[in-house]
Amino acid sequence: MPLLTAANKVEAIPRSALVALSVAAFGSGMSMRVMDPLLLRLAADFNVSLGGASFVITVFGVAYGLSQLVFGPLGDRYGKYLVISWACIACALTSLLCGLAPDFSSLLVARAIAGATAAAIIPLSMAWIGDVVPYEGRQTVLARFLIGQILGLSSGALVGGLCADYLSWRSPFFLISFSFISIGVYLVRLNRSLPARARVLHKAEGGVLTRLVTEFGQIFALRWARVVLGTVLLEGVMVFGAMAFVASHLHITYGVSLAFAGSLVMLFGMGGLLFAARSRQLVSLLGESGLARYGALLMALSLLLIAYAPAWGWAAPACFCYGLGFYMLHNTLQINATQMAPERRGAAVAAFASCFFLGQSAGVAAGGSLLAFVSTRHLLAAAGLCVALIGLNFARLRARHS
Repeated sequence: MPLLTAANKVEAIPRSALVALSVAAFGSGMSMRVMDPLLLRLAADFNVSLGGASFVITVFGVAYGLSQLVFGPLGDRYGKYLVISWACIACALTSLLCGLAPDFSSLLVARAIAGATAAAIIPLSMAWIGDVVPYEGRQTVLARFLIGQILGLSSGALVGGLCADYLSWRSPFFLISFSFISIGVYLVRLNRSLPARARVLHKAEGGVLTRLVTEFGQIFALRWARVVLGTVLLEGVMVFGAMAFVASHLHITYGVSLAFAGSLVMLFGMGGLLFAARSRQLVSLLGESGLARYGALLMALSLLLIAYAPAWGWAAPACFCYGLGFYMLHNTLQINATQMAPERRGAAVAAFASCFFLGQSAGVAAGGSLLAFVSTRHLLAAAGLCVALIGLNFARLRARHS
C-alpha cells in the first residue's frame, strides 16, 4: 500500500520507504542512549569519575552535531535517501569499533567517529519527509517516523542497563552494528526503486566551503530560523543534560540496580510512543503553541518528581510523562525546522540537528562537571525549571509568528 499519493496521480512512494527510515532511526536512537546506564560501569572499569565517564556521551554528541554541517548539503547534492543508506553501513563499522575499543581513550575516539556517521540518519530522514509530504500532513508523518527513534532510545536505556549488570559494556555495540548493516543494505536497494520526486537533487554552485557558508548563511539570516535553532539548542542542553544522569540518580538515591534503572528510563520512550499514536488528535486539540507550552510544563514537573520523590516508584510515571512532554515540544520544533527554509531543507534540518546535539553534548558535559558540586537531585530539578522557561518562551513566540 503506498505511503502517499497526490491528487494529480504522480507516482506513489512505497510505505516501506518510511518504515525503513524508521528502522534506521532505531539504530541511531539506540546508539545515542545506550551509554547512559553504563556510566557507572565505565567509571569502575576504567577508573575514571562519573563526570569523566560521561564524555563517551559528550564526544558522540559533538561529532554528531558538527557533522551536520557536511551531511545536510551532501544530502541536497547527492540525494538524501542515498546518503542515509551509506551512512547506515558506515555506522555498522563504527559501532563495531566501539565494541572492540581496548581502552577508554580508544573508546572516546570510536564514539566520536560513531557520532559523526550517525549524524546523517535522522536529520536527512526528516528533510526527505519534508520533501515528499505536504506541510498539513507532515507533523503526523514525522511523529510516526520517530517511532523508530523512540524505540531505539528506550531500547538503548534498557539494553545498556542489562549489560551494565549482567554482561560486558561492549555487548550492545555488536547488536547495534548488526542492526545498521542489515538496514543499510536494504536502504541502498530500496533507493533505486524510489520515484524521481523522492530523489530530488540540489546542485549548488561553487566550491565546498563556499557552498557551506552560503547555504547556512541563508538559513541563519532568517529570524524565525534563529528562534527555532536557539530553542532546540537550549532544549538539548536541559532535556538530555538531565536525562543522561537519571539512571545514575535512581541507582545512587534509591539503590535500585542499573538494569532496573534503565528499564525505568525506558518509559521515556513509551511516553513518546503515546504521542506518536495520538499525534493527530493532540495537534488538532492543542495546536503547535499548546503542544510546546504543555509539553515543557509536563517535562518540568516530571524532572521535579524524579528528583524529590520519596521512593523510586514515582520515577515510573515521571519518566513516562517526561517522554510524552519531550515529544510534544520537540516534534513541534521539528515541524518548524522542516519549513523554515524549504529551498534548503537538507541544510536547514541539518542545522537544526546540529544545534540539538551540540546542546546535548554541552548539557551532559556541564552536568558531569556540576556533579562535583551538587547532587543529582538538584541537577535534575534545575534542568526541569529551565525546560519550563524554554518551552513557554517558544510557545509565546510561535503564537506571535503565526
